[in-house]
Amino acid sequence: MFVQWEAPAGGSRPYPLVLVHGGGGQGTDWTTTPDGRPGWATRFVEAGYAVYVVDRCGHGRSPYHPDIVGPMGAQIPYEAAKSLFFPDTARDEQHQWSYSRDLDSWHVDQLLAGMGPLPMDLAESQRMDADRIGRLLDITGPAVVVTHSAGGPVGWLAADTRPEAVAAIVAVEPIGPAFADFPGIGELSWGLTAHRITYDPPLERPEQAREADPATLRVPAMRDLPVAVLTGGASAFAEFAPDVVEFLRAAGARAERMHLPDLGITGNGHALILEANSDHTIRPVLDWIATHEPELTGS
Repeated sequence: MFVQWEAPAGGSRPYPLVLVHGGGGQGTDWTTTPDGRPGWATRFVEAGYAVYVVDRCGHGRSPYHPDIVGPMGAQIPYEAAKSLFFPDTARDEQHQWSYSRDLDSWHVDQLLAGMGPLPMDLAESQRMDADRIGRLLDITGPAVVVTHSAGGPVGWLAADTRPEAVAAIVAVEPIGPAFADFPGIGELSWGLTAHRITYDPPLERPEQAREADPATLRVPAMRDLPVAVLTGGASAFAEFAPDVVEFLRAAGARAERMHLPDLGITGNGHALILEANSDHTIRPVLDWIATHEPELTGS
């Protein structure tokens, strides 16, 4: 797993940030916006944080080897990218998407050029990504994990395997709801993850989790874990975000939802980390982390 690291020259805040990109994306999603502005990674460093930007296994600058990552699925079609990032149904509301909506435009070509396919085995890819994030956390020490979209399950699984090292999670537009099935991609068969997560009492099969009362699905590693779920007002992911938050609360996390329109920030879709007002969409995240730092450090 490739990791890009940067920190302020004059020292950094107590907890570093680990940035995990979404689906077929790559770590550069965090570093630069399509129109050439500094991305969230740079803004986090400017705010005083040491930042670790990862390329998940088989994505971006991380090498792909079929014997390790397994076979890859198909490249995301243009139509699927449109429905995810700039659907026609959100045309009027999503005014922060400043790029072309024409599938024949070079803007969309550039968007797709930076995206790759997903591994065909969703559960195994999540396990592998969480393992690599865990190894990174063994080096960095406790950190705040910031995820986007399909990178969300990696954060949940990292907390499960390294509870002492995941100080908090900010999930930007995480996939869901619990037990969702994504045709051609895979199923969140263990709740918010495709790979097995540790419940108490323990469950042996994913069917047991699906059949259980969600209020009883405790994840010991998530007990009292601060979690923020950030959504954009013009994104379909906002529709199921309340269900994701409730599932996390039942698991034991101190989860809260941050919906950008409620904070006076409007016009954003699923790609809110790189839309025209990305310097504004990051602000609630910076404020949330700063607010929780005293309790994380015990000061």
